[in-house]
Amino acid sequence: MVMGMAMRILVIGGTGLLGQHIGAELEERGHTVHAMARREVPGRTVVLGDAQRMSVDEWSRALEGFDAVVFAAGVDDRKAPRAPAEPHFHEGNVEPVRRLLDAARATGCGRAVVCGSYFATLNQTHPEWLLADRHPYIRSRVRQAQLAQERTEIEPSVAVLEIPFVFGSAPGRRPLWAPVVPWLGSRLPLLAPRGGTAVTTATTVAESAAGALEGSVGGRIPIADANLTWHDLFGRLASAAGRRPERAAVRRLPSSVLRTAIHGAGLRYRLTGHEPGLNSTWLADLLLSELFVDTSACRERLGVEGGDLDRAFHDTIVASRS
Repeated sequence: MVMGMAMRILVIGGTGLLGQHIGAELEERGHTVHAMARREVPGRTVVLGDAQRMSVDEWSRALEGFDAVVFAAGVDDRKAPRAPAEPHFHEGNVEPVRRLLDAARATGCGRAVVCGSYFATLNQTHPEWLLADRHPYIRSRVRQAQLAQERTEIEPSVAVLEIPFVFGSAPGRRPLWAPVVPWLGSRLPLLAPRGGTAVTTATTVAESAAGALEGSVGGRIPIADANLTWHDLFGRLASAAGRRPERAAVRRLPSSVLRTAIHGAGLRYRLTGHEPGLNSTWLADLLLSELFVDTSACRERLGVEGGDLDRAFHDTIVASRS
């Protein structure tokens, strides 16, 4: 903790997976934490507020008396909005952060953490992929990160945690991976395409947020515990789901099958007037790539020890089944 001083911290999205873990980590370190969410949660004290709609003045009133703020809200690509998708993701990920940081500077709330996406990191490391040009969701995350980075030279000090797939569990939250858990634990063949992704645990994200606030660290920081091929990730998740070793072999899914499936999904979106945040025209190319990032950055810059991936895989499976 910086100079042994406890802070008063507001966690936006404090009842979500990341928000709950961040709040618990900060409290364990001796800070006073208040969670903001859209609705009451049984057994928890919650400051009610809709981060997507609050004005600068409303944020200023909400931040009065706080030393730091964590933005663990925003919108992702799990539900395709009505076309066009651009306004949906911009209003969900960019404008709330703009208004929040303006209010933080006005009220003297001197430290902030924004939970962003590793797609913003990949947009920097692989400009040839044209991620921000092709995908509305990624474009919003890139703009979010750029906006926050512009504020690092002035108060508040803003750290953007650029986060990949997160594993772990929290009360009342259904994991992203829940729909595929029955398949992972079944006798059906395990199939995975080429390519892979960075992964992390909710524990690592929480330690990263606390480290950034306590160290008054600014800038964009990729967060990851490991880079795994889809083959390795599915195999480890299947083991966590209780699949027997003799049935845990992962076979290669032909790229053509993945492309056909994604093309069909894209056609359904167009017929129903929806537009996903990850453009189906380019999504197969994205998933077949190595979506890998620097796993040392959060350890070196934020003093993170890192989470136990296998334990996080197990917790994700258990939470998906409960």
